[in-house]
Amino acid sequence: MASLVKTFPVSLPFLRIPESSKHHFQVKVRSLDSGANSTSTGFSSDSVVVNGRSFTRGKDEVESLFDGGAVEQKEKSVAPLVDDENERFMRLSSVREKNRGKGAISEDMDVLWDDGYGTKTVKDYLIASKDMIRPDGGPPRWFCPVECGEPLKDSPILLFLPGTDGVGLGLTLHHKALGKVFEVRCLHIPVYDRTPFQGLVKFVEDTLKFEHASSPNKPIYLVGDSFGGCLALAVAARNPQIDLVVVLVNPATSFTRSQIQPLLPVLEAMPNEFHSLVPYLLSGIMGNPLKMAMVDLEDRLPPRAKIEQLSGKLTSLLGYLSVLSEIIPKETLVWKLKLIQTGSSYANSRLHAVKAEVLLFASGQDSMLPSKNEAQRLKKGLQNCQVRYFKDNGHTLLLEEGLSLLTIIKGVGKYRRSRKVDFVRDYVPPSKSEFERVFFKDGRFMQAATGTVMLSTLQDGSIVKGLAGVPTQGPVLLVGYHMLMGIELQSLVGEYLKQKNILLRGIAHPAIFGGRFESSSSEFNFQDWIKVMGGVPVAASNFFKLLSSKSHVLLYPGGAREALHYKVCMIHCFLT
Repeated sequence: MASLVKTFPVSLPFLRIPESSKHHFQVKVRSLDSGANSTSTGFSSDSVVVNGRSFTRGKDEVESLFDGGAVEQKEKSVAPLVDDENERFMRLSSVREKNRGKGAISEDMDVLWDDGYGTKTVKDYLIASKDMIRPDGGPPRWFCPVECGEPLKDSPILLFLPGTDGVGLGLTLHHKALGKVFEVRCLHIPVYDRTPFQGLVKFVEDTLKFEHASSPNKPIYLVGDSFGGCLALAVAARNPQIDLVVVLVNPATSFTRSQIQPLLPVLEAMPNEFHSLVPYLLSGIMGNPLKMAMVDLEDRLPPRAKIEQLSGKLTSLLGYLSVLSEIIPKETLVWKLKLIQTGSSYANSRLHAVKAEVLLFASGQDSMLPSKNEAQRLKKGLQNCQVRYFKDNGHTLLLEEGLSLLTIIKGVGKYRRSRKVDFVRDYVPPSKSEFERVFFKDGRFMQAATGTVMLSTLQDGSIVKGLAGVPTQGPVLLVGYHMLMGIELQSLVGEYLKQKNILLRGIAHPAIFGGRFESSSSEFNFQDWIKVMGGVPVAASNFFKLLSSKSHVLLYPGGAREALHYKVCMIHCFLT
């Protein structure tokens, strides 16, 4: 029997519906195979979200149309699957374009905006996953998390490819931040779906080609976690002509050298009665429970209160581990491990064909995969690959403390809305959590050591403490003094943000943006934070753009050679 496309009018859970959109929202779902699963092509869920309210519906009641809060019955329509890719996604595209036009989408962001980091934890991931895994017999599908909201104008699309769980909620901690600057869509692979690896590649590839045809001048971001990393590399290798930015998080391309592969025969022979113990046995190697519990831990608490709070969070987290056995039953776990084995071989055989930009995250405490060694191998095997190493994190990096995905993407200079990075137009201001980390957590000792005092001159010539004499409206050019070796930078930028809510855009040396001295063990460093906090490579065009946009620009004339009075150059010549 040929695969069918079933169009049904239903508002999906985890699918955002803008308040301003009053049109009929319809979603098209395509079956991937022509077997038994092909007869069930609709989403089935007991939870339906309409205009911010949640309703509980029976399975027979899901075939209804929600329009502005009113419920209207509509007859099902079934159409044959057509070969033309544009036709496959025509209705989804129409809905997306209407959503863009209806909502009031801003073109820029405020400084110190709320990225929501720390408001969601791994507990929220497990609770939401339990609702998502209800069997409906449907095929893999895309969904848009509600927390993402409306992105900025002309934002690129980000497709998340999940790990072994297949739920698609691996970005739970990052939904709000990513949703500000990306159109986020997550791939959900139902628990009992048995689509082969080639079928998943084709499914993602079809979406990729459609999005590229819709916006050929914008990049497409593929974020692949573990197994999703194999899927992302496979799709990138098959589509070298598409502008892709591939983000790999502990990719499972090293599966043949992992500690999990030898367990495959044991899992196959294990009785079903013992499968409930598997989550507890694997919890030690899947991730770092301590890092997971520290996501929403308050940094300014005294040590004793921190320990008490952390202990309570760890105890609470253990109570939710049983959900893992529901997310990945025994048969599904065995199938997923075989799927990873196939995907790893497929991706490794095509690494030479990957032309996309690749950003790779590797965990130093990954007990499931040899991610550190794999990062070294992939950096050598891929044509354009940057690595960021997280020495204290485990396999489930995206669910642990110490990583904000958007912050890393900004810090390595990978965020762009067109074919080339525009350091002025594409810049995303620092969020509140980024500011607090730089100036109150990581940089608090420097702040205390320097003890900076800010003085400014008013229009009448009087000198006052603080920044009252600095114009709030730009353009403003601030000229720095090299003799302090830049030690005042942190205090200067921090005080302008705290007192005036003004971000200083520093003109920085091009070497900071080149990445020439990076390796497979490069951690997120000071140079990355310079880019996050507004650093721009020195160029006349960038300087002009900043002043034209009425920015506050910080310039140190003469550069590093003037600051050191050529001492670095003399030492270099002597050593060589």
